[in-house]
Amino acid sequence: MTQDRALSILKTGANVFLTGEPGSGKSHTVNSFVAYLRAQGIEPAVTASTGIAATHIGGQTVHSWSGIGIASFLTEYDVDRIATTEYIVKRIQKTKVLIIDEVSMLPAETLNSINRVCRAVKLSDEPFGGIQVIFVGDFFQLPPVSKNTRIEFAFASEAWKTANPLICYLSEQHRQEDPVFLELLTALRKNRITADHRKLLDARLNDPDDFDASEVTKLFSHNEDVDRLNHVALSHIEGDQKTFTMTSAGRPALIAQLMKGCLSPETLYLKRGAVVMFTKNSHNGTYVNGTLGEVVNFDSMMKWPIVRTKRGEILAEPVEWAVEENNKQLASISQIPLRLAWAMTVHKSQGMSLDSAYVDLRSAFVEGQGYVALSRVRTLSGLYLAGYNQAALKVHPEVLEVDIEFRTFSEVVDARFQNIPKDELETLHANFIKASGGSVELVKKVTKTGPLRQAQGKPSNAGKKWSEEDDERLKEEFKDGKSITALMKMFDRKRGGITARLEKLGLIESSE
Repeated sequence: MTQDRALSILKTGANVFLTGEPGSGKSHTVNSFVAYLRAQGIEPAVTASTGIAATHIGGQTVHSWSGIGIASFLTEYDVDRIATTEYIVKRIQKTKVLIIDEVSMLPAETLNSINRVCRAVKLSDEPFGGIQVIFVGDFFQLPPVSKNTRIEFAFASEAWKTANPLICYLSEQHRQEDPVFLELLTALRKNRITADHRKLLDARLNDPDDFDASEVTKLFSHNEDVDRLNHVALSHIEGDQKTFTMTSAGRPALIAQLMKGCLSPETLYLKRGAVVMFTKNSHNGTYVNGTLGEVVNFDSMMKWPIVRTKRGEILAEPVEWAVEENNKQLASISQIPLRLAWAMTVHKSQGMSLDSAYVDLRSAFVEGQGYVALSRVRTLSGLYLAGYNQAALKVHPEVLEVDIEFRTFSEVVDARFQNIPKDELETLHANFIKASGGSVELVKKVTKTGPLRQAQGKPSNAGKKWSEEDDERLKEEFKDGKSITALMKMFDRKRGGITARLEKLGLIESSE
């Protein structure tokens, strides 16, 4: 299924499971849907299963949003207590759309608890109290942490079954640029690794001294290996050490959530020569979450680090991670968007796109860990392996089985919506906006003149050749700090057209 089709389905108000392989555009599709809703005056609840994932999407954990906290099971008393807590009641009552990212890491019982709370607050027997629920994720990636030997995936929960989401299985690929590598990842995903696939992996076995460490991030299964390597590597660099301390504001519980999910540490130690990774997407596309570089100096005025990347030098100034609700900031933290990047865990790499990585899977201990690590890299030539064990090449058999069903159901949904006349589909979209308290007139206005043109119609300059004057103006506006969205309006082009041109001009790195 294409991203456009999935977006059209989301706009109908149906419950949806948005899935697909890494790099298929799940995040882009969700972001487009969120922008569409906000343009109509509807504020969705943007949540995720973990703090790290929540930080990536600028939301909060679904545990915090629903008020269930760290509880693994809720009694009737717990549900009643949460459903009578004023700020939680207000939050859930006004929610029309709930997005849960990285749903693969959400245990079944937790999803059941969220469902029970929503129904209690909304005083409704409908799934999630009638809220449109968008599950986002890929069950081939890291599973939920379980104290039991058997993992209870979210798709096995009663809440999932009653929500009965339409399956939107994205089929496009925007990350892996190497067809041979993509075929290997697909084989791993289908549990069909052959001797030829192993030969490809074995050919990528490397000693860490065989390549430039400043160009390659090392991924390990365990935190201990990561912390040790980063600490040792920094200590071996001569020169003064600079310290950058995180600042915060807002609700203590939400601050704690942000700090836990932020890939930049609370206290960041840097020296000239330190290998670092950016931990956030910049507002103007100068760097993305996963951009590698080396600290080459510190600004003479503010002492912020200057990082040399493949695209040039970047001044790494402090940025903000925040939790917002109805355009009101509830909590925020501020830190330099960097972390030491000689090494990091596979867990923390989930969601990133890397040009290259040195991956140690000799101690892989859970299904999906190897797949997550390998699929971070865009090409086989960018993969350096320390080694791998049998667990690294395994996917969960239950996921393997249900994935076949997901693909089949997605094809059925795709065919069904393909046959719906355009005017009927537009009516469904408008009815959902009305039912959610949004403005249909605003829909029409923004569709004609604003940033939604890329989702509902073709910009007038889409596909048009760029002139020298266009390029010069694009450079000037971008360097003046104009956002991608602002440039889309200014040049009346699609997002992909703007970002592709900026890449060609050498102004940004690809975020795919």
